[in-house]
Formats: sequence, structure tokens, C-alpha cells
Amino acid sequence: MEHKEIPIKSLFVSEMNTRKNLDAGQEDSGIDDLAESIRKQGLLNPLIVRVANDGKYEIISGQRRFLACRRIGMQSAPCLIRDIVDDTDAVTISLVENVHRAEMSPLDKAHSLKALYEKYQSYEKVARETSWSTQTIRRYIKLLDLPPGIRDKLTTRDGPVGISVLARLATTFQDEEEATEVYAKISGFRGNVQEEILKKSGGDYSKVDDLVDEAVEGVFDRRSCGGSFKCEVIKEIIEGVITQTEFQDLVNDVAANLDAEITKTKLREASRAFWKSLSKK
Repeated sequence: MEHKEIPIKSLFVSEMNTRKNLDAGQEDSGIDDLAESIRKQGLLNPLIVRVANDGKYEIISGQRRFLACRRIGMQSAPCLIRDIVDDTDAVTISLVENVHRAEMSPLDKAHSLKALYEKYQSYEKVARETSWSTQTIRRYIKLLDLPPGIRDKLTTRDGPVGISVLARLATTFQDEEEATEVYAKISGFRGNVQEEILKKSGGDYSKVDDLVDEAVEGVFDRRSCGGSFKCEVIKEIIEGVITQTEFQDLVNDVAANLDAEITKTKLREASRAFWKSLSKK
């Protein structure tokens, strides 16, 4: 690897860059804000590039930073030159650089993860490359099976719970028309309620209306406790149905309804300690 200042005119964005939707995650800020930050503080993180033809350099990671630098008239930018030949390796690097950023479009993540899976033919190998669980990777790839009308509405605001729900929708209802209608029926409920409706439907569209009626009555707002695991949430955690992020989202939902800030803090600390204790088992 080589660090080098490269003229802006010699840089171009790679087709391998995993971030296609530059508006994703920028509801409150965008390229202009990033450009102003770079103007004041300079470019803190170098662009990742590879050598192209005619003295040009292809940007593998750092597309938004490049556009911001160009917008404020910078003549050159600090770059890290990587020795990359294989296009899928370029996708891998771009994805690993971006995948854990909340502002990356869910669809961009899904397409990139699918490209990695097609290269490695193994969810476990993709998991090692990205440090994501195989379950999360499967969920994102499953989003690509959604009807276009739903898929195109995916945003960074959907969060892990929203992604989980939509992945389950794609798995449960393969028929495009049914999936679209089911999504319209359940979209007004919270994520955990949506998942309950989908799970209990078993893919039978005729059951959805009755399940929606039950949800309106609050049937799915309470998780049933009892049995050897004492509570369904704990059972789902141990069985790997609920990830750490999803569990934290559930805790945050509860915390949001509490008044005292100190109580919210104690609840979150207790949830982290609880998850940590489970990971040691």
C-alpha cells in the first residue's frame, strides 16, 4: 500500500463502489455538510483507490468524500493506493469500509453482500470478511426478493428491526401481489408485532386479516412467559432468533416509555450486562 496525494482530476468513482444511493442516511445532512467539514478540518480519512489506465485512479471507497472535495475546489486529495486486480476484491473492500455505517443504503448493502456470496459461495466466508453474522447477511440478501414497490422504499431509517421484518416478509410470501398487500396491512404496527403476524400466518394469506385484528386488540404487544426458558424473549435470544442489535432495539423501545433518565440508563446497562453474560455461556 502507498499513501499519495493525487490530483482530483486524476480520480474517478469506481463502478465497484458499493454505495450507489448517496442520499441514503443523509436526511439531516449531506454532501454540502461534509464539504464544509472538510473545508474547516481537512480530509481526515484518505480515499482508497487502485491504479487504472492513462494515469487515472479508481476510487474504491470514499465516494462522498471525493465529491465533497471536488465541490470545494480542492486540487488534490490524500489517497491510499491498494494493489487490487479482481473486481470482486474491490467490492469486498468497498463493502467492508462501508457496511457498518448506518448511513449506507440497505439495498446497497444487500447487493454488495450478494456479490460477495456469489464469489465465495459461503455465508460463513462472507461473515468472516464483513464481521457480520450469517443470519444478518441472509436477511439483507433476502431483501432483494421483495417486490420492487416495497424494495424501493427501503431507507436507513428502517433499522435492524425493519430489515428483519422485510426479510421475513420476503421469505414468508413469495407471491409479489400477496407480499405487497400483506405489507400494506401490517405497516402500521411496530416491528415486533409485524414479525409476530408474519410468523403466525405461516405464509397463508387468508390468516392475515384475523391476525391484524388481533394485533389491533394488543394481543401481540405482550410476550408470553413461562416454560423452561421463563420468557419467550430469552428463548429467542438463546435460539439465535434475536440478534444483539434487535435485543437492544427492544430495550430502547421500553426505555422510551420511561420517564426518569436514570432509570433508562440503568435499564440499558442491565441489558448490556445480561447480553454479555449470555455470550459467555
